[in-house]
Amino acid sequence: MHSPTPPQQVHIDLGDRSYPILIASSLLDNAATFANLPTASSALIVSNTTVAPLYAQRLHTALQSRYKNVHLVTLPDGEEYKTWETLNLIFDALLENTCDRKTVLFALGGGVVGDMTGFAAASYMRGVPFVQIPTTLLSQVDSSVGGKTGINHPHGKNMIGAFYQPLAVVCDLDTLKTLPDRELSAGLAEVIKYGPIADDSFLDWIEANMDRLLARDVDALTFAVKRSCEIKAWVVAQDERESGLRAILNFGHTFGHAIEAGMGYGQWLHGEAVGCGMVMAAELSRQLELVDAHFVTRLRTLVQRAGLPVIGPRLRPDDNAGRYLELMRVDKKSEAGEIRFVVIDGAAHAAVRGAEDAVVRRVIDACCA
Repeated sequence: MHSPTPPQQVHIDLGDRSYPILIASSLLDNAATFANLPTASSALIVSNTTVAPLYAQRLHTALQSRYKNVHLVTLPDGEEYKTWETLNLIFDALLENTCDRKTVLFALGGGVVGDMTGFAAASYMRGVPFVQIPTTLLSQVDSSVGGKTGINHPHGKNMIGAFYQPLAVVCDLDTLKTLPDRELSAGLAEVIKYGPIADDSFLDWIEANMDRLLARDVDALTFAVKRSCEIKAWVVAQDERESGLRAILNFGHTFGHAIEAGMGYGQWLHGEAVGCGMVMAAELSRQLELVDAHFVTRLRTLVQRAGLPVIGPRLRPDDNAGRYLELMRVDKKSEAGEIRFVVIDGAAHAAVRGAEDAVVRRVIDACCA
C-alpha cells in the first residue's frame, strides 16, 4: 500500500549525522519508505507486547526486500520495564542471531521502546545503526527525535543512557488510530509544551484545534506532529547534547519526573506527569514574577482540556513537598545539588533557573491534592 501523497518531511541538521523525519499515513507498509537505508544481512525489529501484534508483521514484510534476515524481539510493555533486565533482552536477540555491526535496529513502539532500542544500538559492538518508528503521539512529537536514549534507575528517570542519533524517524499516522485515549492525551502534553517555550501562535492553534486533535483528525494531527518536530529540530540542531538551549524542552519535566519516580514508574504515564508538571512549572514562573496569573490559568485549562491531570499527587503523607524536592535533586539539570527548573519568562520564551526551596514548597503545596 502506498501513501496517497508524499510524506511531510522535517530535517534534523547535524552535519554528517543529519536525518529526515517522515510524517504521513501508510508509511509502515511501504517498502519505499526504507529505500534510502543502508543494506545489511540482518535487521532486528524491537517492539513490545502491545504494538508487535498490531504492526510487527507489516513492518517485517516491508523490510524483507532489503534484509535477508529480519528478526523480532518483543519486550514487556510499560515504563516500569525500562530497565537493565529488559535492555538485555535486546542484546540477547542480537547475539543469539549473530547480528553484526551492520545490523539495523528498528524501534517499533512508543517512547520506552525507542529509548531502549537507541541505547542498545549505541552500545552493541560500540554502535550499530537504528531507525525510529514511533507509534504513539508522544514518541512522534518528542522522544523519537533528537537522539536521547536510555533507561531508568530506581533513583531517577533516564539517568543511564547515551546521545545517539537514528538514521531516520518514520511517523506513520495510521498507528495513532489504535492508540488508547489515555495515551493520546499523554502525547498532547508534549505537543502543548512547544507553544509556551517557542511558538505563541502554535499555542493559539492548539487551543483552537484541541477538539480536532482529540477526535484524531488526520490533518490536525499531521500539522501538530510536523510543527512539534520542527521546533524540536531547531533546538536540537543548536544544542545536541543539552549543554544549554536544549534544556528548555524539559518544561514541566522536573516536576513530572518527580511524580513518575515518586509514584512508581508506570502509575502515571509520562505525558500525564509532564502535563501536571507544566502547570506546576507555570505556577513557579508566576511565583518568580515572570508570568501573570492569566498565563497559569490559560495553561491549566488547556492541559485539562487535553484530558490530563492538573493537580499533583501526594508522594508522602507528611512533608509532601520535601519528597518532591528529594526526587528533583536527582534531576539531570541539577547542578551541585541545586535544582534547575525550566520556567516561562516571556511570550514563547523559556529559561532555566534555580529557585529557593521555600518558593518551590509553596508551588507544590498550591498544586497538589
